Amino acid sequence: MLRQLYSPTLGLLTDLYQITMAYGYWKSGLSEVNTTFQLFFRKAPFGGTSAVTAGLETALQLIEQFSFSTSDIEYLRTQTGNDGKILFEEAFLQYLFDLNIAVDIDGIPEGTSVLAHTPIIRVTGNVVHCQLLESALLTCMNFQTLIATKARRVCLAANGDTVLEFGLRRAQGFDGALSATRAAYIGGVHATSNVLAGKLLDIPIKGTHAHAWVMMFDSEREAFEAYARTMPNNCVFLVDTYDTHQGVRTAIEVGKHLRSLGHEMLGIRLDSGDLVALSIDARRMLNEAGFPKAKIVASDSLNEHRIKELKDNGAQIDIWGVGTNLVTAQDQPALGGVYKLSAQQTTTDSEWIPKIKLSNSAIKVSNPGRLQVHRCTTPEGEWVADIMGDLSETDINTANLHHLDGTKATVPKELTLTPLLQPFLRNGIRVKPPESIHQMRSRGQQRQTGYPAIPLLTKKTWLIKKRLIDHHRPIK
Repeated sequence: MLRQLYSPTLGLLTDLYQITMAYGYWKSGLSEVNTTFQLFFRKAPFGGTSAVTAGLETALQLIEQFSFSTSDIEYLRTQTGNDGKILFEEAFLQYLFDLNIAVDIDGIPEGTSVLAHTPIIRVTGNVVHCQLLESALLTCMNFQTLIATKARRVCLAANGDTVLEFGLRRAQGFDGALSATRAAYIGGVHATSNVLAGKLLDIPIKGTHAHAWVMMFDSEREAFEAYARTMPNNCVFLVDTYDTHQGVRTAIEVGKHLRSLGHEMLGIRLDSGDLVALSIDARRMLNEAGFPKAKIVASDSLNEHRIKELKDNGAQIDIWGVGTNLVTAQDQPALGGVYKLSAQQTTTDSEWIPKIKLSNSAIKVSNPGRLQVHRCTTPEGEWVADIMGDLSETDINTANLHHLDGTKATVPKELTLTPLLQPFLRNGIRVKPPESIHQMRSRGQQRQTGYPAIPLLTKKTWLIKKRLIDHHRPIK
């Protein structure tokens, strides 16, 4: 998607402070120091305990085409400090122009449910490369993970019913719309109204007609008949332009005519009013008229809470069209994902030195080291814990685990441990072929039992964390 929409270079898709820090590393002789950064979120969205990862493939494509063009360098050359003098010296600008991003990327495959504080992406490489990617990786992962999670919640509320994404017209720009459609599909929606997303991403497209179609004709009957002549094999009639009950009756009449010609009306759409009462009436009318298989589609500012309420109250709705509340994640329009330095080397062959970010807010204290995330499941498949441990730990002792604050944690003895972070890039080169979006969606639809609220740390990782806390905040 990224390659088909944007110019070949995306080096300037960053915040200025990433470039000023890169300049500082370069000036200080640190530009070849190897580092590891980890991308994670601190709190699961929508009051939940987990999120559905999305955006990794977009991020990988961005890295593959990340560079600075001649015009990018010319633009940076015009930037000045508060004294009016140039901000970057010419040798550094040449360094950026020659830059070839060569990082290692390990990530949790898209569609996986993950907990707060666990690394979704681990980035390893020289500090300039890693630092320049920060803002771009966050904008890829934060938004799509948020929308995939929202879609998952909507689909769970629909409880097996078909869910369509109708959000293009309300999304934050066309890029927001495409990213939202991609993420919503990974999160479980069945199709989208967004035709460009359908083409670029191989997502099924669905749609009916708008009120304007009905209003263009002298009567609703003429509008439905004209639509039936145009698309006899795709007729879902929007019935609430004037009077919903009469609209259903008109759709039935046109549906009978369609049937006489060898076609079948697919259904009707409700877009306003009391959706419980109207859908019950419409289902009765359709059944009595011989259309028990005709689907009832509903739209009208839906979200997971309203869908559950409608279903709990007996609404006879088969297909849910969800737009604004899904693609904007209206009740929580941002995910607080962050990107933190977790380890560095002093020389290429030296040991990795774990790094920690402290805060007066406990939730903002990072977890040090180059971490792997191990999913723990019981023999019955219940997800009971995620354990974070250093890459050097090849044998995780589940009898000696800690919560993030250091208190001891207990998990069942018989567990299967599965590492979640997988290699995707090595030295900037793909080592794992891209998945299809349908594979990602399949993963996102997997029903899991057990949702642990927070991840755990191995004893080794907790002791490293405690040592760093004590070092930076010595007891007085």
